[in-house]
Amino acid sequence: MIGRHKARVVALVQARMGSTRLPGKVLRELAGTTMLEHVVGRLRRATTIDDVVTATSVLPADDAVADLCRRRNIACFRGSEADVLERFLQAARAFSADVVVRITADCPLIDPAVVDEVVEALLSTPDCEYASNVLPQRTYPRGLDAEACDVDLLERLDREDRNPAWRQHVTEMVFQQPERFRIFNVVASEDLSRHRWTVDTAEDFALAAEIFARFGSRPFGLYEVLAFLDERPSLSALNAHVARKAPL
Repeated sequence: MIGRHKARVVALVQARMGSTRLPGKVLRELAGTTMLEHVVGRLRRATTIDDVVTATSVLPADDAVADLCRRRNIACFRGSEADVLERFLQAARAFSADVVVRITADCPLIDPAVVDEVVEALLSTPDCEYASNVLPQRTYPRGLDAEACDVDLLERLDREDRNPAWRQHVTEMVFQQPERFRIFNVVASEDLSRHRWTVDTAEDFALAAEIFARFGSRPFGLYEVLAFLDERPSLSALNAHVARKAPL
């Protein structure tokens, strides 16, 4: 690993069309812009990130993702549909990353300031190889999830993780065996984990649509959304019953 102050940080946005609960969600529009474009645009405002790349699969269904990236001048890498760890490692190599930031494309409210906190934690903490705001404790709303790790860690996971189900979630071995890794947990000043801002169901999308109807495509962040929802508690109730599906 090169000196941390010189590390090239690449955000990889995990995107696919084949969501079981809300098919094609990453290309659904909020305030006239696709969710994927919102994610990419917000990540481009993060000061710690050098490049933003969409990491999608080679399945024909994901041609639509690649086509959008081409039209909107978004870097795109295509790899294995099932082995997402392999996809991420190959994308990291293709874009000369030293540090990878993992974000999923169903998080249109991702906050660049929160992402910067996670990346800065990785870069500034001696011997840290993995930083996130979800492990071992989640204090941010679901949908503001960010993971940052050295490419060396992805290489190690690729060598050691032989569980196909874990490899679908890239860093699942870290979640399952945290004692084996040098990790750092970024926590919020208060516990906001009760909020669900990811988009995996129609109810999630309805909440996101209300938020973007209020703010549009202009820059806005975590605390503006919180203030808006505090004034309208019925909106948070739209998806309060939705159970999480995956680790992130």
